[in-house]
Amino acid sequence: MTVTNPIKEDAIQDQILQAAKRLFQVHGLYKITMDDVAKAIGKGRSSLYYYYKSKDEIFDAVMEVEIRELVAAIAAAVNQVQTVEQKIKAFCIAKLNVLRERRGFYNMLDVGMDADAMSNFNKTKVVHHGLIMQQEGAVLRQILDYGIERGELKAVDERDKKELVFVLLSGVHGIKREMIIDNNFDGVESVVNTFTRVIMNGIKK
Repeated sequence: MTVTNPIKEDAIQDQILQAAKRLFQVHGLYKITMDDVAKAIGKGRSSLYYYYKSKDEIFDAVMEVEIRELVAAIAAAVNQVQTVEQKIKAFCIAKLNVLRERRGFYNMLDVGMDADAMSNFNKTKVVHHGLIMQQEGAVLRQILDYGIERGELKAVDERDKKELVFVLLSGVHGIKREMIIDNNFDGVESVVNTFTRVIMNGIKK
């Protein structure tokens, strides 16, 4: 009977994902094949199929790691400060800083795609965006609950809280999009300070 080693399995999966991410960042998602990933970790293509059935599965796994690391960085920044205003600022700045650091990876993903590949990629992006919104929304909900419990914020019902989380996420995603278009993240803290002041004026007690 063959006994698998979970630690070894995890290490190999991590190798695969790290190698795939490097390849995607250099060549884009479209041009990379399972053979390329296998070669990058010094294994045959058949060994990759034990862990992932396709390049799309590998990419989804890479993005799951990216999202997990993004949310962990945001949560760590939020936990380092005390007031709701500070936490909202920390949330926004951490998110924008992580995306600034990793924009080279995201900018290369759709390079060389034809119309069909781009259409499929856009569908995948919608799924990943939904995961980000869900996980970031959970962090923001915790901030709001924390502020209400401490008496910093007005008490709101669940519907209003859900809408407020949506507005906050939409605002910071809009800031991110404009900074990406301008290719300029220099004013992150100033913009976030203004955004946070506007938000706090509407929700503080």
